[in-house]
Formats: sequence, structure tokens, C-alpha cells
Amino acid sequence: MTRSMNGVATAASLALVAGCAIGPSTHVTPMLTPVVSRVDSVTPRAARLFLDSLTKARAAERDTSTSPELWQPTVLTVDATRDLAWLDILRDSVLVSLERTALANNRDLRVALARLREYRALRGAALGPLFPQISANGTGGRVKAMTGDTQIRYDQVAVTANLAWELDFWGRLRRQAEAARFDARGRAEDARATAITLVSDVATVYLQLRQADENLRISEETRQSRLTTLELARRRFAQGVISELDVRQFEAQVAEPTVSVASYTLLRTQLENQLAQLIGMPPGPIPRGGPLDGSVRTVAVPDSLPGDLVARRPDVLRAQADWQAALARVGVAMGNRLPAVTLTGSYGSQRQKFVGLFEPHGEIYTALVGISLPLFTGGQLENEQKAARARADQAKAQYEQTVLGALGEADNALAAVKLNRDQLAAQATQVRALRTAYSLAERRYASGISSYLEVLDAQRTLFSAELAYVQQQGQYLSSTVQLYKALGGSWVKAR
Repeated sequence: MTRSMNGVATAASLALVAGCAIGPSTHVTPMLTPVVSRVDSVTPRAARLFLDSLTKARAAERDTSTSPELWQPTVLTVDATRDLAWLDILRDSVLVSLERTALANNRDLRVALARLREYRALRGAALGPLFPQISANGTGGRVKAMTGDTQIRYDQVAVTANLAWELDFWGRLRRQAEAARFDARGRAEDARATAITLVSDVATVYLQLRQADENLRISEETRQSRLTTLELARRRFAQGVISELDVRQFEAQVAEPTVSVASYTLLRTQLENQLAQLIGMPPGPIPRGGPLDGSVRTVAVPDSLPGDLVARRPDVLRAQADWQAALARVGVAMGNRLPAVTLTGSYGSQRQKFVGLFEPHGEIYTALVGISLPLFTGGQLENEQKAARARADQAKAQYEQTVLGALGEADNALAAVKLNRDQLAAQATQVRALRTAYSLAERRYASGISSYLEVLDAQRTLFSAELAYVQQQGQYLSSTVQLYKALGGSWVKAR
């Protein structure tokens, strides 16, 4: 009996190895992702030349050994091993620390990781039917049976090991396991997408917090400056040089930045609480790193995007895995329409008493090979196969749409970085000019050359321009963060 069982198992194993999995191949050709290069074809040439001259002028005012230009053409390569390497771009160690805290504590990421563990376990469960299913069974009790007119009563005790194994001639079970593998791969990309979104959200809120800090600083400095101008106006009024109208006008000017101080203080508290939630901590103060201006001077972004960067986005890879899983399930549906060959058997011992249960003369066994062929199912299996093919077509179309959307997002992010850079250069020039104008207006007013209207106008325009400049700095850095997110991870410069 042992030789017979071994022969059947060997023949079944050879057939399993030699057989090809039924259904379409799950090897898919990724959609071509061309290099994305945003050429500014909208800005008129004269305006482009002027913006470029502003950028060079602002860069020349800085120490070029430590502060590169706002824009540097950069050749990139894919870095698949350092998903947080992009943080080096902003050069803010505090932000890096906050990111790592968020990755360790954020609850949404924990949910995604737990879901990944679930699907990996389901993948392992899907591999089980490929192997023989062996179970141990024991029975015991009293039996009463009739043989003709004779009644038989006896006790029975049996212990057996049962075997059930579906021989996967057509590869249906392998396709099923393959689909589970692609499902798990898709959930891994979901977890990566959650991490990337978390990183970008923390960076964005942190930049907004630093922007609020800068706005608060500007508002407080403006308030102090206007108080100084107000004191000068009061002295001149006491001397009979100016009228009370001038004094009241300067008093009104002090109120504007005072209101802004309160507003930005509240905004800063709200952003701190939002950031605390993202990093998985209770509400409270958030540490700060370097100022926005330092990050602006050190940031370096690309002038073009290799297609491989877009192809590695988690949503693209998730869509590809879904397509492959759908193709594998077509094979499962096709296999359901073919004969199923099963090997079943049992081996054990049976006696009337426990005594001598495992002695040789109590040996029992069965060895059976079965085949099941669906002959008529009312069209169920055929339509299930058609439905599986339709789902595979849907998954393919969804994958292609995801790639197109990813290319569009990457192109939009690259354009946003470039155009925000232009606006930043123009805004910096405006602030520089208005600071000089305000200084001249103050000196002219103190000397009695000009009226208070020149000082008031210079104060208003400078305050608005400084706030706008800080906002533009935040938008420029935030667009860099969005570019990182659009690429699905980090990038490194080519050596």
C-alpha cells in the first residue's frame, strides 16, 4: 500500500510541475512614460527675459558660495532606496524629525500597514490548496447495525490520517495564489502612498506654520516701526509743525499690524494643533527649524522628469497590480470549467477496544482518485469567465488612465515650481524697492520735506508686499513638496 501511495503522489507531482497555468499571462507591458519637461511657452519673451534678469540680480546679492540661484537645471535619477531623501532639499533637520515621528505614530499609516499584513496573510492562505491537506481524525463509540434479520452490536474505536489533494493540472489554484500575490502587492503600494501623502502633508503644514511665524514677525516689526513714526508725529504736533489730522492718521496705521498680530497668532496655534495630529501627538507647541528664506535659497528642483519617476508612483503600481490580479482571475475562471482531479485517502487503525489499537492487524486504509467535470451549469461558469475578462479590461483601462493622470500631475507640479520661482523673484524685487522707498519717505518726513501721506502710502505698500513675499516663499516651497508627491517619492541628482 505504501508503494502504491508513493507512486500516485509522484505521478501527481510530475503532472503538477509539468502543467502550464491556464489563462492569459500576467506579465504586462508598462505604459510608456516619456520624460516630462515643462517649457515655458506662455510667458511672452520680453517678460521671460525680464524675469530671468530679476532672478540673476537677486542671486547676485547673495553669497554665491552658500546660496545658489533659485533655479538650477538638474538631471535626476530614480532613487528607490531612500524614500525620504527629498527632505535634504529643504535642509531642515527639525522637519526631518517631525516626518520620522509622523511615520512612527500616525494612525492612518498604522491602518494601512495592518491592512497590508492582512493581505499578505491572505496570500499565504491562497497557497494552501496547492499542497496536500492532511488531517488527523479519531472516532469512538457503540454501533448497532442490521444484517438481514440479524442485529449486530459492537464497539468501535478508530484513528486515521486523511489526505485530500486537488491536483492542479490546469493551474487554476496557481492562478488563484497569483491573484492573491498581486492583491498583496497592491496593498503594499497603498501603504507607500499613505506614507508619501503623510510626509507631504506634514511638510506642507510645517511650511504654513513657518509662514505664519514670518507673517507674525513682520506684523510685529511693522507695528513697532509705525509706533516710532507715531511718536515722531506726536512730537511734531506738540511743536506745532503738523496738524492733529496727521497724528490720527498715524494712529490708525498702528492698528492694522496690531490686528494682524492677533490673527497670525491664532493661525499659528491652529497650525500647531493640525501638525500635532498628523505626527500622532497631543496638541502643543511644535519645534521650529530654519526660516523660509534659508530653505528657498537651498532648494534645488529639476528642469525635467524621467519617466521612471512617474512609473514608480504608488497609485500607478497599485493600478498595475490590480490589472495583473484581474488577469490571474481570468485563469481561475477558465480553470473552473475544466475537469478537477482529486486524490483522497486515509490510513489508520480500527479496533473494538483501545487495547491493541495500533497493532498491525487493525490497519485500515483507502486510496481514491476522483475526477469531476462540470457538464451543465446553466451558463454560470461561462459567464463568470466573461465577467473576469471584462474586469481585466476595466483594470487595464484604469491603469492607463492612472498613468495619464500621473503624468499630468507631475507636469502641473513642475510648472508650478517654475512659475512660483518667477513670481518669487519678482516679489523679492518689489520688496527690496519698497523698503528703500519707505526709508526715503521716513527721512524726507523727518526733515519736513514731504507730507505724512508719502509715509503712510510707503508703510501700507511695504507691509502688504512683505506679507505677499512670505506667502510666495511658502507657495514656492509647497510646490516643491507637491512635486515630490507627484513623483511618488524621492529623487537624487545624477552624478
